[in-house]
Amino acid sequence: MIDEPRKTELLMAGLKKELPIQANVTPHLARELAKQTPDISIPNRCNVIDVVYSGESGGIVCCLDIGGRDAKSMHVVSITHLTFNRNAPLFREIEAYQRHRIKKLKQQQGSGYH
Repeated sequence: MIDEPRKTELLMAGLKKELPIQANVTPHLARELAKQTPDISIPNRCNVIDVVYSGESGGIVCCLDIGGRDAKSMHVVSITHLTFNRNAPLFREIEAYQRHRIKKLKQQQGSGYH
């Protein structure tokens, strides 16, 4: 099991209460998003406007406000691909979730899980 169900449930509830939450778009993520939507300028920062739990395989995913209401497609990314400022709501909980999930995914990949 990758995610700890109770902790993930609590984090999801907390995130939903705090929306929107400002997030930083990493350079790697910005390049990937730009490939998918070359007509939209990808900012360094954006707002997480919704969160969804996509199960064990995807974890917590974030809907971003990139492109505004006129965007032709929605930008949805794993919470592990975003960074958050230390003063963001639930920063410690988000960071702990990200570290835990990345560690577990690496362990599964190392054991032949794909």
